[in-house]
Amino acid sequence: MAKKQFKAESKRLLDLMINSIYTNKEIFLREIISNASDASDKLHYLALTDEAARSKMGELKIKISVDKENRTLTVADNGIGMTKEELENNLGTICKSGSLQFKENMSEDEEKDAVNIIGQFGVGFYSAFMVSDTLTVKTLSYKDTQGYCWTSNGADGYSISECDKQSVGTEIIMHLKDDTDEIKYSDFLAEYRIKSLVKTYSDYIRYPIIMDVEKTKDEGEGENKTTVTYIETETLNSMVPVWKKSKAEQTEEELNRFYKDTFFDFEDPLMTVSIDAEGVVSYKALLYVPAKTPYDYYTKEYEKGLKLYSGGVMIMEKCSDLIPEHFRFVKGVVESDDLSLNISREMLQQDAGLKTIAKNIDKKIHSELKKALNNDREKYEKFWSAFGIQLKYGAVAQYGIYKDALKDLLLFHSGNTGKLITIEEYLKAMPEEQKHIYYACGETVQKINSLPQAELVRAKGYDMLCLTDEVDEFLMNVLREENGKDYCSINSDKADLLDENEEKKAEETAEENKELLTFVKEALGIADVIISKKLKTHPVCLSAKGGITLEMEKYFASLPGEDKEKVKAERVLELNADHNAFTSLSEAFKTDKEKAKTMAEVLYASALLIAGMPIDDPSDYAQKICSLF
Repeated sequence: MAKKQFKAESKRLLDLMINSIYTNKEIFLREIISNASDASDKLHYLALTDEAARSKMGELKIKISVDKENRTLTVADNGIGMTKEELENNLGTICKSGSLQFKENMSEDEEKDAVNIIGQFGVGFYSAFMVSDTLTVKTLSYKDTQGYCWTSNGADGYSISECDKQSVGTEIIMHLKDDTDEIKYSDFLAEYRIKSLVKTYSDYIRYPIIMDVEKTKDEGEGENKTTVTYIETETLNSMVPVWKKSKAEQTEEELNRFYKDTFFDFEDPLMTVSIDAEGVVSYKALLYVPAKTPYDYYTKEYEKGLKLYSGGVMIMEKCSDLIPEHFRFVKGVVESDDLSLNISREMLQQDAGLKTIAKNIDKKIHSELKKALNNDREKYEKFWSAFGIQLKYGAVAQYGIYKDALKDLLLFHSGNTGKLITIEEYLKAMPEEQKHIYYACGETVQKINSLPQAELVRAKGYDMLCLTDEVDEFLMNVLREENGKDYCSINSDKADLLDENEEKKAEETAEENKELLTFVKEALGIADVIISKKLKTHPVCLSAKGGITLEMEKYFASLPGEDKEKVKAERVLELNADHNAFTSLSEAFKTDKEKAKTMAEVLYASALLIAGMPIDDPSDYAQKICSLF
């Protein structure tokens, strides 16, 4: 039996198939099973119109067999089989695909999507050489009586001979390589490993994947009790995935069980979204919103992405292109036969179909969250406590490109009620004369409400958004305005909380105390000291001018590294001219400049503490307070 050379031109091509195209050796079993499934699909399709195919078709299944002694793993199907010519053409030529040829041979009048075949590149079979040193293929075509055997040990070539095969179909016998320090190839003969690989990659192949499993049971009682070993045939795959069922067939219990089993969560999901879309790109999807933030969600180890299937075969464990960053918490699966797979089926080629699915999924998730916000506030607020900050970061990301898409999902604490409200709800409750959407940043809602600047806002009958997340200050800068009302910090000079007469009085007071304000500014070495237009009963507050706010300074100060020292706000001390502390400062300025300086330092340190900023020397601060008595 003479050995033949592969029609592909060099050994390097096969080396490329084995060592470069596939990044994960374990997917060889996925590829071999996929080929077996394709062969079964072909026979099933032909049996619809071909009597010869129908007479040879039994109950279609795929069987995996293990021979540990001889180090062989066999995958057998009872599908269409191959003639000698087909064996030569399909396996003798690398990158020649019988599946692709099968589809191309279908006439224009036939429905080319009636049979779903994904193995169109003709390289999946050769992935078995990643773990095998010899491959043997025994096959009998449904239109033949003589079986044939194809054997190869790699790039050196192959041989074809007649063999005794009684049943239609194909057996692929893989003789595993010897174990090395890097990889233990014999692991692929272990029952647990085979079951795991089938469950991971081929669970939804439409035909049963069976394997004979050795089991034991006790027989008899007492002294006559013996342990008997027997063989039981197990079906390793589920075959019909829950997402392929109609919504009427899907039960909540089944959906929740699938989620917990697949994504290793102990709790039921908070929301489940089922999609069955048909059109230019048809796909099915089953999406879940977890009830709680995953433990590794905010670590580098967390990877977003949806499981991607085609023809019941898992193509990607986590396809990140299917889910936008702002919805990265969503878990789920997508199946489509309309995507362009790359040659290894481990990745997708960039095509319009993928983008279309991703865009539709983005819209659907948004729609479901919006529905929960409007109709089940308790559920939505539970979601918000787990993933609300992700939506905020999503609105800020890429210079606010998604802000308009996400702003109607955002919630903020109301200063007046303490409850979570939407921007729309804030606007509806605004007095007609209110010019801005007021907000303030701080560690907690309670601390924000106790800020001196908040007193005047409440006195005017206005509400304010209490912002407690680090990203909030940046979010306000990105949102900018809504319905003609801009977002305005209660620390801002644009707050417009005084009427015309109050504004005029403040300006006159500032002019009258110009020398005092200059003295305090120079004594403290800060950007400015002004008469405040924001204070009602409190003596002082701290604000900033320029592009960097106090909250931004605090955020950057919390980051590691030395550069954080460079990010400083231009601090402004605001004094309440109607407070007795200002009166005392003014009198001291006229008679005792040193005492006035001490008072200014005490007032500034107090303003820092109120703003949640650190003071350099608490002990010195305490001594200066005592010196004023």
